Amino acid sequence: MNETKKKGAGMAQLVLVLFAISAITALLLGLVNSLTADAIAANQQAKIEKAMNEVLPASAYTDVTASYAGGDATVDTIYEAEGAGYVVQVSPSGSFSGTLSVMVGVTSDGACSGISIVKTSETSGLGANASKDYFREQFQGLTGTASVTKDGGTIEALTGATITSRAVCNAVNSAVAAAASMG
Repeated sequence: MNETKKKGAGMAQLVLVLFAISAITALLLGLVNSLTADAIAANQQAKIEKAMNEVLPASAYTDVTASYAGGDATVDTIYEAEGAGYVVQVSPSGSFSGTLSVMVGVTSDGACSGISIVKTSETSGLGANASKDYFREQFQGLTGTASVTKDGGTIEALTGATITSRAVCNAVNSAVAAAASMG
């Protein structure tokens, strides 16, 4: 009977030690998160600003998303590029990984001025190549509907990543439509 009490006391002590370790780890993770949150947000904002400048250079960008009355849920944010057109951030559905965010510049006359992949978790060496210049350059000056050659369009799909290529085309089409709806 004495041995059973020792096992019970040992088990309780083990549970308390594991709980203490877990609580300390959680507190440390929370502290690190609170210390780095501002830096992470600043880095994300800098990345977005760089992408906007790449796709449609302008002296200022104004967030006009609140004025967007379109029903396209893939449109995340719309910026008016002072005197140049619109920059639209789109998260298209149908990407291979499910995580793809594309910044699309749309000139005042409705042409795509460029794209930048802002966020992706596509397969390295395949869908991740959507951020390469040789693929992105195909969209510069594009008017009309963007689609891959397999679907009768002019965009050469990435080798082994047709799904991602189609998703980027969908993002461009959504961005052009959103910009057109803004007037």
